[in-house]
Amino acid sequence: MEKVTAMPIDPTPIARPKNAEPWRQINLSGIVTLVLASSVPIATGLFAMVLGLRFELALLFVFLPVQLVLGVIAGRRFSGKRGQSDAILQILVVFFAMTVVVLLVSVVWSVIERGSAALSWQFITQNNVYISGQTSLEYGGLGHAIIGTLLIVLLSTIVTVPLGIATAVYLTETTGKTRSTVRTLIQALSGLPSVVAGLFILSSLVDPVTKELSGLMGSLALTILMIPTIARTAEEMLRLIPNELREAGVALGGTQWRTVAGVVLPAAKSGLVTAIILGVARIIGETAPILLVSGGGDSLNLNPTEGAMGSLPFYIWKAFLTSGTPESLARAWAGMLVLLSFIFILFGMARYISGRKVG
Repeated sequence: MEKVTAMPIDPTPIARPKNAEPWRQINLSGIVTLVLASSVPIATGLFAMVLGLRFELALLFVFLPVQLVLGVIAGRRFSGKRGQSDAILQILVVFFAMTVVVLLVSVVWSVIERGSAALSWQFITQNNVYISGQTSLEYGGLGHAIIGTLLIVLLSTIVTVPLGIATAVYLTETTGKTRSTVRTLIQALSGLPSVVAGLFILSSLVDPVTKELSGLMGSLALTILMIPTIARTAEEMLRLIPNELREAGVALGGTQWRTVAGVVLPAAKSGLVTAIILGVARIIGETAPILLVSGGGDSLNLNPTEGAMGSLPFYIWKAFLTSGTPESLARAWAGMLVLLSFIFILFGMARYISGRKVG
């Protein structure tokens, strides 16, 4: 039998390819290309504005085309033909991302600037009884609307959380034949216009049964809009739980439902709390259902089953349409600032909880 001998290993290191360090290819001409590709579009856009072109037109029809052309040239200079498509994609992504950021900052700044003029402690605590569009900002407020919004959202949350989480558990932990149908219905509800939910409650409960607008009817309308958000978010969170945890629970003698209740749900606790917070943020600013079925009173009402109940969306809507006076507009902007603050707090809580590590 012929003896096989191993080939000796050459310890000499392999030389690094010439193109392995692309940053070393950027010489003086490359730096000049990058500077020109970044500065020339800005200078061209500013020059067009000096000539009288509006900012929006200069941005879309002067700055962006010049930036694309010079970006393609720079990309081809450093990476060949492949760099052309990369440069176009990067420029478009950065441009539209910055456009969204600018619009968001502009909206938030406008609300803060105009809403802070009427914001005060008495504005937060007082109600809107006997307040007209010409009343001074020293009188009246939205305290009743804040409490009404909290009550309506609380009732919706109490009804929605068990339904949403139970739906998510059914979609992820069972093999029922109707799962696809339920998922399709949840997706359809997520795209349902909010005014349709209000009209449904108005035609099915208010007109034939209660004959009265109330906070409870408003909470039921918001429940229809809140269920898809909680169900879909909770479903995604439950899918992130490793199957090994489920198998370990079953191996220890637990039934499927005990494993879900004792292992899966506790493991997804932070994700489920995030789903609830996102659901609340989804409905807290809804206006159409509230206008149709809650009544929108001007005084404090702690009984959601009887009488009209004020809310922040109704207060803002009414303040804008009262008389168009500076006082009423200032009240509306202040109401928007309070509502926006609630939404920011909720999204901040959701971000914080979703980023926490499970202990």
